[in-house]
Amino acid sequence: MGKGAISAGTVVALVLLAGCKAVAVDTDGGRPSEDGSGGGDGKPRATATRTPTDTPSTPSPPSTPSTPSTPDGPKSTPTPPPAPAKVLMERGDDGGQVRELQARLRQIGWFLEYPTGTYGPATTGAVENFQDKRGLPRTGATDTVTWQRLVGMTREPTRLELYAGGGMPPAPPDKRCLTGRVLCLAKSSRTLTWMIDGKAVSTMDVRFGSQYTPTREGTFSVYWKSRHHVSTLYDTPMPYAMFFSGGQAVHFSADFAARGYAGGSHGCVNVRDEKKIASLFAQVRKGDRVVIYK
Repeated sequence: MGKGAISAGTVVALVLLAGCKAVAVDTDGGRPSEDGSGGGDGKPRATATRTPTDTPSTPSPPSTPSTPSTPDGPKSTPTPPPAPAKVLMERGDDGGQVRELQARLRQIGWFLEYPTGTYGPATTGAVENFQDKRGLPRTGATDTVTWQRLVGMTREPTRLELYAGGGMPPAPPDKRCLTGRVLCLAKSSRTLTWMIDGKAVSTMDVRFGSQYTPTREGTFSVYWKSRHHVSTLYDTPMPYAMFFSGGQAVHFSADFAARGYAGGSHGCVNVRDEKKIASLFAQVRKGDRVVIYK
C-alpha cells in the first residue's frame, strides 16, 4: 500500500466510530471492547439475548390459609385462664383431714391451738395467713394448691400430734380387759375405758406419769377409794381418787384440765373431765381390776 493510503480496516473502524455505538468490534485482536471486556481472538462480539423457553413451569401448590394478621403481627389464639383450684376443706367441715391440716399448720407456727378436727374461725384465719405469706389467693379455704404447698413444707403428723389436746380414739383393748369389771388404761392412746364383760361403758382422756415418775404397767385392783383426797406428799387435791398400786391412783386433776398434756403426773392417772370421773367413781367398786398397758 502506498504512502498516505488508507487501509480498508481503518476505514471500517472510522465508520464504526462515527456511528452510535451499535456494536463494539475489536479489530486489533486484543483491545478491549467498549464495555471493557477483552475480545481475545479479534472477532466481533455480540451480546446474547435470552429468549423465553417453551417448557411449561410446574404449578405451585395451593397456599394454606394463614393466621389473620394484625398491625402488631400474626393474630394468636388467646390462652384460656387456668381452672380454679379445687377446694378440699373449708369453714364448717370436720374430720380427720381437718385435724391433719391443723397439725401441719401447728408444725410451722401458723396454728397455735390443739388440733380439734373442726374447721372453725381459728383454722380459717391460719389458712388465710399461710396463703397471704406465699402469694396465694387469701380465701381461708384449703384448696389443692394451698394443700400441696403445706404438705411440701411439713411432715406427716404423728398420732400424738394429731391428738395433742386429747380426744384420741382408744387403742384396742388388752385381752385382760375383756372379762369382768376393768379400768382399761392404754398409754399409746392416753385413754381410760371403763369395761364390763368386754363392753366399753365410757372412755375418757387421761394423763400418765412423767419420764422420771412413770405410771406402773400391769394388772392391779382398786384397794381404796377417797372422794375428797389430798396428797400428803405433794399437798395437792386428788378428788375422786381410786388407788390401785401404792400411792398411785386414778383421780381428777385440775392441772390437767387447765394445762392439758403440757404437764405430767407423779405416777398417778389424771382425768380432766370432772363429770366423767365423778360418774366413774360412783360405779367402780373396791376389788375391780385395773389394767395398764402400752
